Amino acid sequence: MQAIGRALWYIESHISEPFALADVARVSGLSRFHLARTFAAVVGQPVLAFARARRLSEAARLLADGAPDILQVALAVGYGSHEAFTRAFRDQFGMTPEDLRTRRSLADLPITEPLRMPDQSASVIAPDRFVSGKTMLFAGLRRYFRFEERAGIASLWQAFGPHLGAITHTVPGAAFGLCLAAADPGDESGFDYAPAVEVSTLSDLPEGLSGIRIAPREWAVFRHPGHVSTLGATCAAAGEWLARSGRQPMDCAMQMIERYGPEFDVHTGNGGCEVWLPVAVALTPGP
Repeated sequence: MQAIGRALWYIESHISEPFALADVARVSGLSRFHLARTFAAVVGQPVLAFARARRLSEAARLLADGAPDILQVALAVGYGSHEAFTRAFRDQFGMTPEDLRTRRSLADLPITEPLRMPDQSASVIAPDRFVSGKTMLFAGLRRYFRFEERAGIASLWQAFGPHLGAITHTVPGAAFGLCLAAADPGDESGFDYAPAVEVSTLSDLPEGLSGIRIAPREWAVFRHPGHVSTLGATCAAAGEWLARSGRQPMDCAMQMIERYGPEFDVHTGNGGCEVWLPVAVALTPGP
């Protein structure tokens, strides 16, 4: 994906400087949520974990080559103190910078090499439609997931299953998977997910369920026709459309909605669903 390629370029070109997930997201053209989700799926690590591993791997190379000043190495890879660098280095490699400089070898160390995305155009899909949404109310089973732990969402749906059909004031017609910003605003490693149904009121919720209110906004709606296990590919392609569209990504509490209509077969995972992305107005002309 071009967006992930831009993120990787930013990380490599800012090895010596501190940066936040928002900085990488801005360059990639994705929201923080979509960058974090897609990056972890493509690269295998969260954005900042990969960046940390790259910084420390470059430091390890310098130390194995005999760099005389450990503080200068720390500064060269974005750490402001010897102590913080040593702590991070030990956590990453199981030895201190001094140990590696004495050893003068990278053998058996888990070095993270720079990555380069292949020179090919990413899959991009256009929205099926745009929806100007009203306030929506949901009742769901809300849990926190790290981006690399999304496989656990299937078991959360299984736990939510007994609630389907038993929640009063349910608006019939669909079930939803809500992807929300983590409750801790400083957490950039994961997100909250909630299998849910739309309801007409948040009163009388069953014990253990969370009430979720979504403010009115515009949504770009993408159709996912395949098996639910391949939903991530449609989410990534939709995110790439957003990055190229000229629309400003929205870092709001609700990051994405999966809508499972009556055509979806919960037993087989077939039937397709929809991905709803919150979008802002176009900044520049786009597709």
